[in-house]
Amino acid sequence: MHWLANLRSPVDDHLDRSFILLSNQITTVLKFLTSRPLWVNMIAGVVILFLLLFIFLGSLDLITKHGKTMKIPLVTGKSYSDARKMLENQGFDVQIQDSIYYDTVPALQVIRQFPEADNQVKINRTVYLTINRAVPPMISMPNLVSMTFRNADMVLKRYGLKLADTVFKPDFAKNSVLDQMYNGESIKPGTSIKQGSAITLVLGNGVGMEFIVPDLFGLTYREARAALAESGLIAGSVVPDHTVTDTLNAFVKSQSPSRIDDNGKLNHIRQGEIVDLWLTAEKPVRGLDSSAVVPSPPSNY
Repeated sequence: MHWLANLRSPVDDHLDRSFILLSNQITTVLKFLTSRPLWVNMIAGVVILFLLLFIFLGSLDLITKHGKTMKIPLVTGKSYSDARKMLENQGFDVQIQDSIYYDTVPALQVIRQFPEADNQVKINRTVYLTINRAVPPMISMPNLVSMTFRNADMVLKRYGLKLADTVFKPDFAKNSVLDQMYNGESIKPGTSIKQGSAITLVLGNGVGMEFIVPDLFGLTYREARAALAESGLIAGSVVPDHTVTDTLNAFVKSQSPSRIDDNGKLNHIRQGEIVDLWLTAEKPVRGLDSSAVVPSPPSNY
């Protein structure tokens, strides 16, 4: 059997020696522990426990870098890539908290940071950045028609839109928005439009548009009042004669100002002005000249 022993490798011999050495060390420790009183072993165990705890707490400060702080640099106004590089080089984490849009600020520029610059914080603290969007968001066009210019301007700013220009046109509603335009065309409320777009407002100049006085002769008072409202005119004094019992269904026999003046020329009137009416119960008949109008009686009422 001697030849079988020669088949063992050097590795096997090394393992055997290591096992024997470990067994001897364990035996030595056991003899040491069993040769001492129990209270000595208990005290030794407590000392070892406190020693391990002390080592752990000391290493915890090293791991967490407790007590080490740094001042946060100012990155507001920098591009996002430059701000991130600066913060990470100083040991800070970086996250984008929000993105908003200003057309006057370059794309991806840092607008706000938290914590703010010059604050003392721990290393590895996360710094949250708010950046400017690269592409403006789409919004719904608000309805500005009939608003005053001041209110319309406030609404434009609230929606992130710009005032391109103001155009005045004849209308008695002074500084009231008559129309809203984008790129030279009217834009309806609710239309999708890029935030930051420029809107032109069409405003009334406070002076109504001038046009020929409408001919109300022979119309009922109800019809005449509707025609005046459609033209932007106001029905003024209404003077029925003694035959009228139903004002709404009475007929216009005269008006002031009349359509044609005493010289046969057409009279003109502006929006917002007043037209007085004289009524009769029977529908009046115009003369042979259909363009003529019964002369208006003097306004002595």
